[in-house]
Amino acid sequence: MFNNVDLVETFTELIRRASTQLPAEVTDAIERGRAREVDGSMAQKALDTILVNITKAGEKSAPLCQDTGTPVVWIKYPVGVSTKRLKEDFTAAVHRATELKYLRPNAVNTLTGMNTGNGAGRGIPCIHFEEWDEPGLDVRMILKGGGSENVGIQYKLPDSRLEAGRNLEGVRRAVLDAVVQAQGKGCAPGVLGVCIGGDRVSAYEHSKEQLLRPLGDTNMDSDLAALEERLLQETNELGIGPMGFGGKTTILAVKLGVLDRLPACYFVTVTYMCWADRRAFARINQEGAISWLS
Repeated sequence: MFNNVDLVETFTELIRRASTQLPAEVTDAIERGRAREVDGSMAQKALDTILVNITKAGEKSAPLCQDTGTPVVWIKYPVGVSTKRLKEDFTAAVHRATELKYLRPNAVNTLTGMNTGNGAGRGIPCIHFEEWDEPGLDVRMILKGGGSENVGIQYKLPDSRLEAGRNLEGVRRAVLDAVVQAQGKGCAPGVLGVCIGGDRVSAYEHSKEQLLRPLGDTNMDSDLAALEERLLQETNELGIGPMGFGGKTTILAVKLGVLDRLPACYFVTVTYMCWADRRAFARINQEGAISWLS
């Protein structure tokens, strides 16, 4: 199965698309934000610069940002496919994409400070595997920038400082505080992926997985859908604005997910994605035909 498919080439193209082409829905959201800002304001100028950057990156097939981020990947695979091979092929694609300058050499040995030089290292790329009943592969990737990763945060409720209890109002207070703490340092306007519950590790993974959702989708849980809409409005009323210059466009979308938890724990985990909300999705059948998904 997949013996005659060059997955390295396919994965390299997936990386190129994510690194150089921002999804149209993200560009549209930035353009709507620009229209809300005061003419001639620093907020509007920042968004103008971002939009010019998006256009040039697409035209030149060049990275949208000098920090090309960590490839975080979710791969669904059928019975009988080797996850070892898939990991090897995706890592080889990271090497190739780095050679082609779709990725920056981003992997650094934590103890020595030495760069691996090929974009990959221990834990990079970060790949999550899930077996499914379909015959082909489903591959979904984000490129997670370091600047926005630095402002991710995890809260343990109850939180007396925020007067946040173990309920959705407590979640609301935590998410708003996360945006206030980030200010413009996460390269706003950003997208928030949030996990309610889980443990210290699973919650961060699930919060990142929320970034795979379309910006304009509606949460299947009506209470969470209402909270997503409220948080989007309230975060944009904080006045932080693009890059922290002030303005009406701080957050482009809020996506909430839930995991079950231990009775002793109630975590609210916020992953911040910068305006360069880079992602690419593909389906690959057994003959190697690719369907690029939006």
